[in-house]
Amino acid sequence: MPQSRPAPVRSAATYPDNPVLLRVWRGDWVESQHRGAWVLVDAAGRVLEGAGAFDAPVFARSSVKSLQALPLIESGAADRFGLTTEELALVLSSHGGEDCHTGPVGRLLARLGLGPEALRCGAHAPFDARAREELAGRGQRPSTLHNNCSGKHAGFLCLACHLGVAPERYLDPAGLVQQAVRGVVEAMAGAAPGEVETAVDGCSAPTFRLPLSKLATAIARVANPESLAPARRAACERILEAAARHPELIAGTRKRLCTDLLRVSAGRLFPKIGGDAVYVVGARGAGRALAVKVDDGESRGLAPVVLALCERFGFLGGQELERLGEWRAGITRNWAGLEVGRLEVST
Repeated sequence: MPQSRPAPVRSAATYPDNPVLLRVWRGDWVESQHRGAWVLVDAAGRVLEGAGAFDAPVFARSSVKSLQALPLIESGAADRFGLTTEELALVLSSHGGEDCHTGPVGRLLARLGLGPEALRCGAHAPFDARAREELAGRGQRPSTLHNNCSGKHAGFLCLACHLGVAPERYLDPAGLVQQAVRGVVEAMAGAAPGEVETAVDGCSAPTFRLPLSKLATAIARVANPESLAPARRAACERILEAAARHPELIAGTRKRLCTDLLRVSAGRLFPKIGGDAVYVVGARGAGRALAVKVDDGESRGLAPVVLALCERFGFLGGQELERLGEWRAGITRNWAGLEVGRLEVST
């Protein structure tokens, strides 16, 4: 007797039917399109403008590394272990695995009496193409230091050592380290009880699921911490200084949007990418922040939308936008240099 097909498993909450943010044209026809949501908020959490289901929850992924770093500073762990601004920048980073990234992370671990094996993020090849080639040329295999989240995990280990938590327990969602992080995320986002949910990120740390508008609120407060309690304000200011002083450590030395936004704005903008096409940009001194999520997780649709929104809301202008030309929507060419179409933002 033939078996009946099992009923499909359906989520309790369907994915929002978001608007198209970017169209990909080939010749005179649309070939592909990317849907998503975006929101502009102020540091009080007021939504100023947006499109799509910006109150629907998304996984923030690495876009909240600044929030995850706050307990490290506020607890006194960063001072106890003498974190430099370079090392703090790497705690905030999603880096490319270049030597300028892996070296400081390794030295920070050594000060804790730990080695790369203490990092529970896993090993992967460097995101940076040249770093991959150089590593292979030396006959070496990727280590946990090359993981783009190794800096964040080193920061967690600093906090664990400071709090007396066994290093192997630093990712325990119920432990002191991750509970401290969760508390900060909820407070900075202005989230109601139960509004922030968690799952496991690609680097094995807890990742937070919260409304896109709440994510933007948290980043607006990091970038504009004037109304926060003195200790938290000081911690945010240290984070902003580290990112502004070391753009290449936040992402990489070659073709990374976060680094380029920090550079062209001289640290006036506080950008951070997250996995599966999440992006946040805090505008220092303007009391605002943007958060964007492209539904299909495709990064092709992300940078042009982020740049268009930054231009629209006055985050960038003039020569800054010219210097970011490679990231903006416009004509597309094939490998032979022939014009084949264009990218068109629709926000």
